[in-house]
Amino acid sequence: MYTQQSELQKMKVSTQLKLASLWTSLMFLYIYVDYFHLYMPGKLADIQNGRVYVFDITPGFLLIALVSLTISALMIFLSVVLPAAINRKLNMIIAVTYIPYTLYNLAGEAWIHMIFGAVVEVVLLGLIIWYAWKWPRVENESVRQSE
Repeated sequence: MYTQQSELQKMKVSTQLKLASLWTSLMFLYIYVDYFHLYMPGKLADIQNGRVYVFDITPGFLLIALVSLTISALMIFLSVVLPAAINRKLNMIIAVTYIPYTLYNLAGEAWIHMIFGAVVEVVLLGLIIWYAWKWPRVENESVRQSE
């Protein structure tokens, strides 16, 4: 019996959706790397003693940690709803800012899962910068006619 195979339709995915998906992937990875960090020997004891790496756990420390997480979480939504020009710039600025922040998380005792997570996070941030930088432009008909 002969069955006709049809070609899969190629879908054009908007830049906004690509960026939102990349930020979503980054958020999942960001959270899970921190979660798996709790499995490292002594880390829960450090937290119970009020320390994370070299930092005291204070309301200010927790606020800074939450703001850091909130920015990338909001970028999922903002990448979809902001106007293109603002969206493009904001994605590039925040992604560039997050790269050194991500690498700083490797300071101290960095296990292989943290290194792997940081590498993937930097790749995702690089893709965010790339897609924002290469944001498609619409040719303005009045500009073309005046040339």
